[in-house]
Amino acid sequence: MKLAVLISGRGSNLQALIDACAAKDFPAEIVLVLSNKADALGLERAHKAGILTQVLNHKDYTDRDSFDRAMTDAIVAAGAEFVCLAGFMRLLSDDFVRTWHDKLINIHPSLLPAYKGLHVHERAIEEGARFSGCTVHFVRPAMDEGPIIAQAVVPVLPDDTPDTLAARILEQEHVLYPLAVRLIAEGRVRVTAETVRIDDHQPPKGALLNPAS
Repeated sequence: MKLAVLISGRGSNLQALIDACAAKDFPAEIVLVLSNKADALGLERAHKAGILTQVLNHKDYTDRDSFDRAMTDAIVAAGAEFVCLAGFMRLLSDDFVRTWHDKLINIHPSLLPAYKGLHVHERAIEEGARFSGCTVHFVRPAMDEGPIIAQAVVPVLPDDTPDTLAARILEQEHVLYPLAVRLIAEGRVRVTAETVRIDDHQPPKGALLNPAS
């Protein structure tokens, strides 16, 4: 499965995907890393891995729709058939999401549907949550919504700060995102009535997957 990865920043989840794709038995490859920021550190990660990169500055476009159409054109031109968001800090247009329906995934640093949006770690600590984590999900037009593919659970410790909690969750993101991509590339993921079912797979310790049905 040929992937395009969209980034805006340092690209640590991009690196996790690059490392996973380097394994001979991994059923996907990254054919494009696209950023809306020319100084995104993730571009250097892609360069070092010999992956095609492209920068499209959203400020060069008159509106979100025209920018998103340019992204689709770039993704298609690179031969990608699936899109992974990895710290891409732009809201996507409904048309873009519909174009890539069930071929567009995101990773979010909370156990969705809890704590959508920003400042998720601060909110989890302030509200006394005992557990947090991360979620890989198919993207839908509403922010941080869509069928959940996989989640990893992380305890919120009594002395946690937003930074320490974020760091522990990020470790799990780097495990969970490649797992979700592998399952999709192997054809084990089905979306039925906006619920994901996983065929023939036992999740690793700490990861939560819906069983097949």
